[in-house]
Amino acid sequence: MLIDFFYHLRAHKLPVSVKEYLTLVDALRQDLMSPTLDEFYFLARATLVKDESLYDRYDKAFGAYYKGIEAALPAGKEIPLDWLIKQFEKSLSPEDKAAIEKHGWDKLMELFKERMEEQKERHAGGSKWIGTGGTSPFGNGGYHPEGIRVGGASAGNRTAVKVWDMRQFKDYDDQVELGTRNFKVALRRLRRFARQGAELELDLDDTIASTARNAGHLDLRMVPERHNTVKVLMLLDVGGSMDDHIGRVEELFSAARSEFRNLEVYYFHNCPYESLWQSNRRRQNERFDTWDVLRKYNPDWRLIIVGDATMSPYEILQPGGSVEHYNKEPGAEWMRRLLDAWPKSVWLNPEPTASWQYRQSIALMRDIMQDRMYPVTVAGLEQAMRMLSK
Repeated sequence: MLIDFFYHLRAHKLPVSVKEYLTLVDALRQDLMSPTLDEFYFLARATLVKDESLYDRYDKAFGAYYKGIEAALPAGKEIPLDWLIKQFEKSLSPEDKAAIEKHGWDKLMELFKERMEEQKERHAGGSKWIGTGGTSPFGNGGYHPEGIRVGGASAGNRTAVKVWDMRQFKDYDDQVELGTRNFKVALRRLRRFARQGAELELDLDDTIASTARNAGHLDLRMVPERHNTVKVLMLLDVGGSMDDHIGRVEELFSAARSEFRNLEVYYFHNCPYESLWQSNRRRQNERFDTWDVLRKYNPDWRLIIVGDATMSPYEILQPGGSVEHYNKEPGAEWMRRLLDAWPKSVWLNPEPTASWQYRQSIALMRDIMQDRMYPVTVAGLEQAMRMLSK
């Protein structure tokens, strides 16, 4: 059975190793858990899944394999009394419960799918539709001995076959767009990037103690430099189609500001040209000459450009192609100057990757960036940070 489970997880693209599988087998042999499905779920996750961005994938694979059927229920557990006071709740005697028709799993899944397709509105009470209270096998707050709980708190009956909305880690999936919770995962990637850029410094206290223990022979002890030495230059596209991505770009900017001590930010619209701004209002009298910016920061700085690269191709390829002013040189020329000045550079694009193939301007910018354009997802940000750390 465990061999099948191992290959099942592999089939769901979970990178489970043989060593991790043997660790699980060893833990089971030592009776470290009680014989319940919940206990096995947590033990298997702890031993087989090492990255929380894969937890949601594990939840889906686990549910598909075991279909939510508990191996055993803890003995002596009684139904909590608070389920009795729920709105539309029905008090059922043991005889009533025994009389409720029980469905097998396959039939239950078939009926659930049919109910979801047929039902058009909220339902409460009753024995057929998905809703709250009642004796339908679908919904929450009611009773059916082989029911599926769909959202909401349990009525305490402990008989639900599967809780559909318990995927607590879906926001940590590394393929989803950045959000409030999964952004924390991305921050860990940024911290890792920062540590890779740190140099060593002398740990004086530990050196003295180690030298004393070593009979007076000098034993130097080094530690990573406490200060974050990574220097990041960020160029942010503002206005126009970027207004659709304000929320995520603000989160990205906020995270970068808190993570990197050495962070400089400039703004542009659509494509960088001869002028940049340090205010997103981009007033004419607040412009910075791009040549001055190119001379100000040495090649040690990492360049991160954030924008949807959605514009007319003329804005990239032609003099005078800008929609806001007459640019004497094409945007592509300024992009090449930026990349020559800071070879360690990436472009973060908040547009869904599915739409990239339909935008000529995105294809042009990806070509200029030598394919170093990444989506604003946890996985995309991690790939970008890995590229910058090379």
